Amino acid sequence: MNNKNDDEILDFGADFYTVTDEEGNEYEIEHLDTLILDDGTTYMSFTEADETENPEMIIFKVIEENGEELFATIDDENELQEIYDKFMERLYDDEEDQ
Repeated sequence: MNNKNDDEILDFGADFYTVTDEEGNEYEIEHLDTLILDDGTTYMSFTEADETENPEMIIFKVIEENGEELFATIDDENELQEIYDKFMERLYDDEEDQ
């Protein structure tokens, strides 16, 4: 898959990860939700852990390479919008249930 992002993932508990991007920049992200489609494709949503004003949702596709799970960026705008909409729908459904 040519859109893979070779990010290194360090797990700091269930909710926080430090990600190193292709340029070597590190940033901490907080896991928000995981979405598994009927075909088994897995997506995970995050927000930057230190962003308190206007947090943005970051979505990665989880791929497996050589037995290792990696985060891949989503380059297809239609796919990204579809998955974003599903995460937002789940978020609003959860808020209504409370």
